[in-house]
Amino acid sequence: MMKGNAVMHGKGRNRGLRRPALLVALALVGATMATLTPAATAETTPRVGIACTTGVGGGATTPIFNLTTKTGYINLPDGNTAFMWGYSSGFGGFQHPGPVLCVNAGDTVTVILRNTLPEPASIVFPGQTNVLANGIPAQPQLTGAGAITSLTNTADAAGGTITYSFTAANPGTYLYESGTNPEKQVRMGLFGALIVRPSAVPLGGAGGSVASEYANNRADSRFNPAEEFMVLLSEIDPYQHQAVENNKSFNLNNYHPRYWLINGRGFPDSIADNGASWLPTQPYGALAQIGEFNTADPADQPGMARYLNVGTEDYPFHPHGNNGLVVARDGRPLEGPTGQDLSFEKFAINLGPGQTWDVIFKWYDAENYSPSNPVPVTVPQLANESIGVFYSGSPYLGTKETLPPGIQSVNQCGEYYIISHNHALFQITSWGANMTGPITYMRIDPPTPNNCG
Repeated sequence: MMKGNAVMHGKGRNRGLRRPALLVALALVGATMATLTPAATAETTPRVGIACTTGVGGGATTPIFNLTTKTGYINLPDGNTAFMWGYSSGFGGFQHPGPVLCVNAGDTVTVILRNTLPEPASIVFPGQTNVLANGIPAQPQLTGAGAITSLTNTADAAGGTITYSFTAANPGTYLYESGTNPEKQVRMGLFGALIVRPSAVPLGGAGGSVASEYANNRADSRFNPAEEFMVLLSEIDPYQHQAVENNKSFNLNNYHPRYWLINGRGFPDSIADNGASWLPTQPYGALAQIGEFNTADPADQPGMARYLNVGTEDYPFHPHGNNGLVVARDGRPLEGPTGQDLSFEKFAINLGPGQTWDVIFKWYDAENYSPSNPVPVTVPQLANESIGVFYSGSPYLGTKETLPPGIQSVNQCGEYYIISHNHALFQITSWGANMTGPITYMRIDPPTPNNCG
């Protein structure tokens, strides 16, 4: 395991409203992780992992969601803020990104959109078929001259509403986003994730398992639902957002992202809890917290990561330390025409614009290093070491040792931290501030029982 963490430097440029500096934010993140104190969120919101929004009306198989377009601001890693549009849950305050909508295959899903923006807005559901808008088939909107103004039916500006409905046929991971002027409205933040779970245990599934333990309708897509995570990647051109905020036009020929986010946050905020108090409009963290996979226990299941790209560029996401098994893309399992398994292992997840990938992963100590089976390297003298805030004082999982005086550590119980980040290195910056943007960690806790809290 690496002892050190990269030192992060902000450039201190004053481009708008500012918040605490990057290192202060890292200290706040560290304090949160060290105490494991849940943020002030709904009781049903998990501290880490996917925070689902479920239907607020209808029956068990007819969920109804209320979404409202709102404007607001988000915090960025270099101390700036960005004006955004977004879908809020119900009639609640602005949030970015939109709520994670979770349904089951076969559900008749209803989404009621209320639009408060000064222009028409809409929602399209890529991967879903036979979508209705106010009870009739959704269809592109045209001018009298035949030019497309929207990919689907819209809610009028300043208070209009529209109701969409569809049957969620196929389990998987999907985006939902505005279909109206998407080069503006999607870039401004009108998007979110839709997760469709199997309605029943797949044929051949393990005895005693439940449908929510499977990524899709294949028996070999089983995962541990307590270790399910979202990696929603997006981008911001601050000049476009400034223009929209000031009701000015923006030349898309000049579009150039300068911020890249994961689940609507940049590092180090990305590894804070869901609902972190200092990020009131950015509810979703990206830390993956898992246990060591027990290769000797047939009941142990891997984790699951749902990758989504709502940007305009390829995002080669790069989780260090383990391969992942790609089991589905764009809401469809990787299988042949007769059901043969076409899943494959991948070290970097190369997401194209608009794509989603479902990846099963697990971490185990292949070498089984321990104090009785030490790592075959000479540990450098203290003067030659750079000790990071996540280091336990020991290279062994579950072991903590005394650190030198003056060293602050957020390590709780000898857990490991392995970085995951976008591998296009220019995309892990925030307008020039290095080591920010779409970066997170995988935290591996030692086997239970442990004292991790």
